[in-house]
Amino acid sequence: MARSNIATLEAANAALIVDGNLDAVGDYFTTDYVAHVTGRDISGGHDVVKRIIREYRRAFSEIEIDIEILVKAKNRIAWQRTLTALHTGAFKGFPATRRPIVWRDMVATEFRDGLIAEDWVITDLAEKLLLARKQ
Repeated sequence: MARSNIATLEAANAALIVDGNLDAVGDYFTTDYVAHVTGRDISGGHDVVKRIIREYRRAFSEIEIDIEILVKAKNRIAWQRTLTALHTGAFKGFPATRRPIVWRDMVATEFRDGLIAEDWVITDLAEKLLLARKQ
């Protein structure tokens, strides 16, 4: 029996971001995956997913994720991901603060053949990193 899109989404976050199992990317994402993030498209399929997750895992440790499904349709899900982590490494020009950080991503995900094909993401991570640096 095929897993639901919600189950795929939850399992992908747990396996890839929390556990760091990058070998599992093909279990969750299409080979032509595209991320749409703040006015730019990041294409590259599995390689882009791995690169993004490596960046997060180098900068943040002890990552926990809470997922809230907002709206679901046949091949799309709108959802919020709340991430809690320790900021232990530099991230996009922000030096490590060694402090706990909590940020939220608002995501719309499109599925194709049971796999994540595209994500549209809005995040407040930069704002939270600025605040953590000022504390």
